[in-house]
Parts: sequence; C-alpha cells; structure tokens
Amino acid sequence: MNEEERKCSYQCSECNKIAILGPKDAVRCVQCGHRILYKIRSNQWTQYEAL
Repeated sequence: MNEEERKCSYQCSECNKIAILGPKDAVRCVQCGHRILYKIRSNQWTQYEAL
C-alpha cells in the first residue's frame, strides 16, 4: 500500500472539522490544534457468515 491509501479521516471533537491523517502524522486537528479526534465510520456494509 502506498501512503495515500493508508490515510484515515478523523473528526475533531472541538471544531467538528475533518482531518485526514497518515500513519506518521501527529494526532492534532489541522484547524484548531485540539488533540481529541474521532475516527469516522465507513459507510460500507460488512457482513460476516456464521459457521
């Protein structure tokens, strides 16, 4: 995987802006500098088969 594929979207708890962070980026909001970020859930359905 290249680094662009490994980036995730996070939402700041202070200003509610979306921050896209890579694996080696600091965990801080780009807009306000707040350190509490929530990972955004994906919209894809995940279905597991019961055995």
